Amino acid sequence: MTTKSPQDIYELAAQEDRSAIRQRISIPAGFRASGTKGFQTAVRDLSLSGFSATAISRIPPRTMCWLTLPEMEALPARVIWWEDGLVGCAFEQLLNPTVLETVLARWRSQGSAPGN
Repeated sequence: MTTKSPQDIYELAAQEDRSAIRQRISIPAGFRASGTKGFQTAVRDLSLSGFSATAISRIPPRTMCWLTLPEMEALPARVIWWEDGLVGCAFEQLLNPTVLETVLARWRSQGSAPGN
């Protein structure tokens, strides 16, 4: 019998139990993969368990990374996939549902403001 680490269990749950609704949105953010210089990105979708964002250069799966949303501290995550300029990542710890709703509400309202 093989025991799995909490990280293995979380990654499996994040990928297999995709019940966390992914909200399509566009949020400017900072992204840094381990061992690289950070860059500006656009978060394309966000959920309790992870996100996808633009990333022109290939980033290997399981790479540690950090996402910095406006007015928030960096959120640690791991790369799950990279394809055609997009990277999909699972947060190391699930987002607090209240934090997720606050971020989504802020950026939805900014996206619907006149001139945006």
